[in-house]
Amino acid sequence: MSFVFFLTLSLVGLLSLESTVSVRHWQWAAESRVNTLGNEDQVTNLPGQPDINFKHYAGYVTVNKENGRALFYWFYEATTDPEQKPLVLWLNGGPGCSSVGYGATQEIGPFIVDSDGLGLKYNPYSWNREANMLFLESPVGVGFSYSNTTSDYNKLGDDFTANDAYTFLHMWFLKFPSYKARTFYIAGESYAGKYVPELAEFIYDKNKDPSFYINLKGILLGNPETSDAEDWRGLVDYAWSHAIISDELHNIISESCNFESNDTWSNDDCNQGVEELLGQYKEIDIYSLYTSVCIGNSATTDEKSTQITFTYNSKMMPRIMGGYDPCLDDYAKAFYNRPDVQTALHVSDGQQLRKWTICNEKMYHDWVDSKSSVIPIYKKLIAAGLRIWIYSGDTDGRVPVLSTRYSLGSLGLRITKAWRPWYHQKQVSGWFQEYEGLTFATFRGAGHAVPIFKPSNSLTLFASFLLGETLPSAR
Repeated sequence: MSFVFFLTLSLVGLLSLESTVSVRHWQWAAESRVNTLGNEDQVTNLPGQPDINFKHYAGYVTVNKENGRALFYWFYEATTDPEQKPLVLWLNGGPGCSSVGYGATQEIGPFIVDSDGLGLKYNPYSWNREANMLFLESPVGVGFSYSNTTSDYNKLGDDFTANDAYTFLHMWFLKFPSYKARTFYIAGESYAGKYVPELAEFIYDKNKDPSFYINLKGILLGNPETSDAEDWRGLVDYAWSHAIISDELHNIISESCNFESNDTWSNDDCNQGVEELLGQYKEIDIYSLYTSVCIGNSATTDEKSTQITFTYNSKMMPRIMGGYDPCLDDYAKAFYNRPDVQTALHVSDGQQLRKWTICNEKMYHDWVDSKSSVIPIYKKLIAAGLRIWIYSGDTDGRVPVLSTRYSLGSLGLRITKAWRPWYHQKQVSGWFQEYEGLTFATFRGAGHAVPIFKPSNSLTLFASFLLGETLPSAR
């Protein structure tokens, strides 16, 4: 066993979920000895990879040695001047869905899985043109991330996820110490609308101790779940306003469903009404109202991609899977289950493979801790001076623009720049409004995962966010 490997195991063993506070005992002087550890994770032979001019790394970071709990990451350096650009962590939601399968491979990473599930295409609008991008499969049980302790999977929830993500960051900085003091942002979409603020709050609180310090400057959220009551109300009103449900059904749900109640689903009329609404959405892609669903599967199985699961014992939003290209989920599944791909990404030896799925359905059902609202965290982060931007694709029925507007309205923020269009390539890209401490923007004609629909536009918004500049408001 080499000294470097032994040192890695020793550092990894310093933390467990139950004793996160032990971070203060870390000896950052060890950075000089582990400065090259990240090189062990450099990806050099990824099958089908296009020619690139930047480095990328993938592998595991152990967040709890005792339980054998490890999170999988994929990190792409910026295409130019990586040493001068910020670090951005991207999280997808679910809970239970992969940031590698969605964010990195379908949306904002430099490689998009090809339609045969065998190769990769270069994404000219990858966000690593503007920042160093770190994608994390979180929590354990998502994608390649795992635990050797079965009981860990019975504890999964918002707090567990934030703790492990925070531990991951500190351990990752030991692998890549040059990023330890780098300007840092967290971004994500969907259920990461809860993950991201929760992790940001965790970092903010721990930063009061200098030995914990992470240079967090802001968060960026796309079509985010924010407040259960407002998210449900927005889903219902959006379905009605976009002719998915009838006036009569809308009235029934509005009159019988109290989404702010702890026993919303004890009302039979409410249950039946919501069931009928979700039944209508089974016919189309709720993530993108005006695009096709995946009929049949050219890459793997004959399963339909669009699924809706609704449980009455939880106020959590229903799990719905789909997207555009509607079959991209299947292409990703075919790609990441290849032995040569898993070997290249340092996941397996190519013989003992890890079964990869884009979403873990069981995790959604077993989720033990979901905050009903992160609005109080918003208020805390705004008061702390963090940059907060929220964007919303306006053809998403899953976490529709109405849900986000209802949640933002509850903040009662003072408007500093009134509602107006923003432009991209001389066309209206959407509308935006600036508040004291927060910016909200829409994307015209984009579904739930905005960068899939508007890759160039979303890159423009991302660049503006990093610079803290107002979106282009003139043609």
